[in-house]
Amino acid sequence: MNAPDSTPSASPDPASRPLPLAGLRVVEFTHMVMGPTCGMVLADMGAEVIKVEPIEGDRTRHLLGAGAGFFPMFNRNKKSIAIDLHKPEGAAVARKLAASADVVAENFKPGTMGKYGLDYAALCQVNPRLIYVSHKGFLPGPYEHRVALDEVVQMMGGLAYMTGRSGDPLRAGTSVNDIMGGMFGAIGALGALIQRGITGRGQEVQSALFENNVFLVGQHMMQYAITGKPAAPMPERISAWAVYDVFTVKDGEQIFLSAVSDAQWAVFCDALGFADLKADARYATNNERVTLRPELMPILRERLAHRSAAELAALFERVGLPFAPIRKPEELFDDEHLNATGGLAEITLPDGARAGETARSTLFPFTMDGQRLGVRLQPPHQGEHTTELLAALGYDGAAIEALRAQRAVG
Repeated sequence: MNAPDSTPSASPDPASRPLPLAGLRVVEFTHMVMGPTCGMVLADMGAEVIKVEPIEGDRTRHLLGAGAGFFPMFNRNKKSIAIDLHKPEGAAVARKLAASADVVAENFKPGTMGKYGLDYAALCQVNPRLIYVSHKGFLPGPYEHRVALDEVVQMMGGLAYMTGRSGDPLRAGTSVNDIMGGMFGAIGALGALIQRGITGRGQEVQSALFENNVFLVGQHMMQYAITGKPAAPMPERISAWAVYDVFTVKDGEQIFLSAVSDAQWAVFCDALGFADLKADARYATNNERVTLRPELMPILRERLAHRSAAELAALFERVGLPFAPIRKPEELFDDEHLNATGGLAEITLPDGARAGETARSTLFPFTMDGQRLGVRLQPPHQGEHTTELLAALGYDGAAIEALRAQRAVG
């Protein structure tokens, strides 16, 4: 009798394997950042995500300034159908489309979806297995009627206070609550899908900007609960580590340098030739160095001022100490690591003066089976898939033309 073969069979090429959400249909009634982020998470993981847009197109397509990147950034891997929900014929199409979905996502004001029979209460009667993800400013409660923006909840939720200096609250440098709120919506959807596999029933999931922001500052709330001392704004905080700072060095360049343990302090001193500081018993432990930061930091700043940022970066990398150059977002297109690891992918811009041109977009910061989740579908043109999707719902050519003539779809 031959012994069983203990050699494991070769695994299929990860790139050829179906994505984890392949076969899942998501219909999103979303705009701006929060809702589209939820849809993008599910789309990148393989779901068919259908973006329902107004006949005139999602207004996010045409934003200027800081909003110019919103639509191409958060709407890759999606299909687009243009529907006028204000017309009964259009709303009927939307309801039929939503009834075909595993997940519906929306981020409109409370009560808006109910006007068109597209709220969870209505849709779950048709499809009890539906997962319905609402993205709002606030979870149900005293504030739910308020209009919320990322900036609003940063101000009222303590994040702007923690980011700026005392008396000068400052919003974070990106749409942190919109993006994370959408991610939490997607996390909730994934959990609900797993539970549906057990119970056979769907459910409503709600994610909110304010509660997301409160979660982000929860560590500072817990600090106060434990110590009785309020957290100081980040620029004025008492650091937990002695060396954890931005240094201005040769030619006015800046670099972040850190030594967060006693072992790293020893390496820091050895690498920089600071034998006197290493031997000084007053600086023996991190807590002692933190206490003496008012005298230690001026010494370090003076000694490092003549060194170049490139020299310090090379030195810290060689000896294994934390460091970071101070970069601007546009400089990341040339980042060696991002380009070597496939962290950026080309997309084709669908709108505006540069429509048809390509740009590189950031991918999700994780791999599955060693593979990045890439771009399968370009950010869609307005209503690009309307005909295809209506036909799949059972509308024949004449019915589709009639809907177009009524301006119910585009």
